[in-house]
Amino acid sequence: MSRFNGYNFKDQKVLVRVDFNVPLNDKYEITDDTRMTATIATIQKIINDGGRVILMSHFGRPKDGPAEKYSLKHLVKHLGSLLNKNILFADDSIGDKAKELSDSMKAGDVLLLENLRFHKEEEKGDEGFAKKLAILGDVYVNDAFGTAHRAHASTAVIAKFFPADKKMFGLLMEGEVESAEKVLHKSEKPFTAILGGAKVSDKILIIENLLQRADHIIIGGGMAYTFFKAMGGEIGNSLVEAERIDTAKELITKAEAKGVKIHLPKDSIIADKFDANANTKTADNKSIPPGWMGLDIGPEAISQFVDVILQSKTLLWNGPMGVFEMEKFQAGTKAVAEAIAEATQKGAFSLVGGGDSVAAVNQFGYNDKVSYVSTGGGAMLEYFEGKELPGIAAIKNS
Repeated sequence: MSRFNGYNFKDQKVLVRVDFNVPLNDKYEITDDTRMTATIATIQKIINDGGRVILMSHFGRPKDGPAEKYSLKHLVKHLGSLLNKNILFADDSIGDKAKELSDSMKAGDVLLLENLRFHKEEEKGDEGFAKKLAILGDVYVNDAFGTAHRAHASTAVIAKFFPADKKMFGLLMEGEVESAEKVLHKSEKPFTAILGGAKVSDKILIIENLLQRADHIIIGGGMAYTFFKAMGGEIGNSLVEAERIDTAKELITKAEAKGVKIHLPKDSIIADKFDANANTKTADNKSIPPGWMGLDIGPEAISQFVDVILQSKTLLWNGPMGVFEMEKFQAGTKAVAEAIAEATQKGAFSLVGGGDSVAAVNQFGYNDKVSYVSTGGGAMLEYFEGKELPGIAAIKNS
């Protein structure tokens, strides 16, 4: 049983770091509550035990202290409807008001603190600020995987003010860490990583680390064209990082030396401009005509990638295959999502992470057909780059 599930929170004030950094429209209405719903099971378990829940989160990037548009008060009503109870709100995350509210809570109460980033000390990892937060609770629970890669006061520093048996991961964080560990350290072979998105530079470290572990690395999206340029191909006006051409060559050489198969898309759907209504045709990726650009993988690449995916036992997907937001250029990303879902149904373990991949599986309706959808884009990337995440280390190493 997990440490969290095995703990009885009765009569405890539980300080829970969540990631409620959700998008709002201009009327302060939440447009996607995924990050909130992801942590409800953790909150509910504490309530059911008879504990008191004190929630803290960052929200947006306020530059100069408190600002109306970055106030967490806009989330109170929706959080109340998700938990079916009235939510208490403190208009600061520290200080007398927050302390009074936390001290007067009854069993089952939920208190939401104001945006942590209204204090500059949060992002600086200030110890004094962390201590002021810590005095609000008896137990510390980190359930914010999305910020685990940040050494902030509420994610990494605060843990030192709680004894080892009074700090732990919440259910969301446990699931994230377990899934990532399974892929990185306990993967069943063949292990295939599918990487997409625009830039090679964003993925160099993850490719380097995966070369030690994966059997196959599929590369799609805009980053593929830098590889084709490195191989002497004509890529027209496709996206290219000229300063990364040598890096692409090095990665191909390293993969060959390690026996890891890198799969680049044979063809692309090309367009005469970056536009939803552009003229399109199919072209081989080594001979894209001048004035045209690749905006999705082509039919041959789809069948090539699907074959590899369906033969895999472990799958990691980070980054789309094309500009899937435009209907003309979504076939590749959709086909990959479909193939991952099919492989999962046949017994493979699949982890999808990174904002665009998550958006794609949600958009195409495959989010409940893969093994795990990660809530942390940057955190997951850094984890797969082999870095130790401060928010995880603060609890694991104590």
